[in-house]
Amino acid sequence: MLRIVLDTDVIIAAMRSPSGASAALLRAADQMQIQILVSVAMALEYEAKCTESEHFRAAGISHADALNFVDAILFLATPVSQRFVWRPQLCDLNDEMILECAINGNAGAIITFNLHDFGNAPYQFSIEVLQPGQIMRRLRE
Repeated sequence: MLRIVLDTDVIIAAMRSPSGASAALLRAADQMQIQILVSVAMALEYEAKCTESEHFRAAGISHADALNFVDAILFLATPVSQRFVWRPQLCDLNDEMILECAINGNAGAIITFNLHDFGNAPYQFSIEVLQPGQIMRRLRE
């Protein structure tokens, strides 16, 4: 089973667009086609971003629903301990925590809309960087 790490932008997209590729990734995890990895720092960021009013209002849900959405993702996810710190590899601290989770969790891919933010660093650890639509096409093959 492919182990993946979801960037926060993918989580927000899944919440705001239940019919999109990002939400389809969550359904794939629920059907055990993929395994989502998450660190404590990422879980806190998911919650912080999903409960920003601009995001939950755009999704047409309440603050409580946004919290439930994050809880459901965390229920599906496999926790990853940060055994090793690999910083600095990237310019953005939030991207660093995504990369560290992927490395420590032995992920095969990082899923993000911002491919350029990760540069070549993930490939040094044999981790691909893909957009949600790309990974969904692979799962359908």
